[in-house]
Amino acid sequence: MSRAIRHLDDSPWERAKMEPIVRADIAAFGAGRAEMANAMIEQSGVRVRPDRSRGRSAGINPSGRFEPVSRHVFDDGWNSLEELPPFKTEVQVERPRTIITRNESPDISFDRSINPYRGCEHGCVYCFARPTHSFMGLSPGLDFESKLFAKPDAARLLDKELSKEGYQPRTIAIGTNTDPYQPIEKQYRIMREILEVLEARGHPVGIVTKSALVTRDIDILSRMAERGLAKVALSVTTLDRMLARTMEPRASTPTKRLEAIRQLTDAGIPTSVMVAPIIPGLNDQEMERILDSARAAGAREAGYVILRLPLEVSPIFKDWLLRHYPDRYRHVMSLIRSMRDGKDYDSEWGKRMKGSGPYAWQIGRRFEITAKRLGLNAERRVLRTDHFVAAGKDQEQLMLL
Repeated sequence: MSRAIRHLDDSPWERAKMEPIVRADIAAFGAGRAEMANAMIEQSGVRVRPDRSRGRSAGINPSGRFEPVSRHVFDDGWNSLEELPPFKTEVQVERPRTIITRNESPDISFDRSINPYRGCEHGCVYCFARPTHSFMGLSPGLDFESKLFAKPDAARLLDKELSKEGYQPRTIAIGTNTDPYQPIEKQYRIMREILEVLEARGHPVGIVTKSALVTRDIDILSRMAERGLAKVALSVTTLDRMLARTMEPRASTPTKRLEAIRQLTDAGIPTSVMVAPIIPGLNDQEMERILDSARAAGAREAGYVILRLPLEVSPIFKDWLLRHYPDRYRHVMSLIRSMRDGKDYDSEWGKRMKGSGPYAWQIGRRFEITAKRLGLNAERRVLRTDHFVAAGKDQEQLMLL
């Protein structure tokens, strides 16, 4: 059974959901260690039963931070908790007015992006996009992985926006918030429709994904690559299948991602690897192996990002770490905080992606040395904008019909 509790002062999410995780974190660094921390979370009722969250990475489903009430699950004596169904993937249709999102962030390389979906079934526990689900009145936890939104009008909206008078083409990034090739793309094919529009308009695109499904669109991407209009980055977090299964349960396996790099490269599509995120004490020791494997598969460029834990991502990640790697909890969190000025996360521009401090510096130097040894980033591929075709009046009129 569940009940709703209204809070009048502080954020209900902060009071009702953060507190058990905060107390567990303190216990994990105290005499009780991880065993005490896990017991405290279990007793609080925050953690979802494993049979309900099977195949998902998040173990909690806290109310969104903007909600006026928070929901608490408790046993009413009738074994009603056992009747709660597992979290199944549900997809709703979202019809936004525009599809291109713009930003002015000084520490990222693009100023516009497209997200064909909201939420992501890959369910990466560390995903920095989880907090965006709160804007829909949903949880950044299990809801983010199971209650998804598709934007079937994306291609039409894109064509309309590219037709606006005065539009200046620059590379559109896709896959920056949620993965465009997540499993539901097989059914909706929104990403392929977007690529068809971009190819017809001669507009450059950069794609980031964890899915081998990107190889389905090799036909379009290879034609665009010949004109200098496309490049793809595969994100490889670990080569450990067990770690990947628990951390990003519905993404392609590491082997499949490396195979995708090979297929894309063989098709003449500029392909890079992103070692992201690097989680100190968990996967940072794999960085050199990942870069070496990606280079052998054909990658010519590489990048990395340090783990980011904004807003609700922090308690979700902490709960996951306590469930799967309790013996490493203190070490991992200590290293994370050493790179974030003693905090779980520092959103300051220039620091949020790479961190700061001695350990962050060491990771950066290791990456630079390995990339140089392997010949990665020797030449950066810059996409072209001179192929862009603006819509003529006849095309604009047809589009409005």
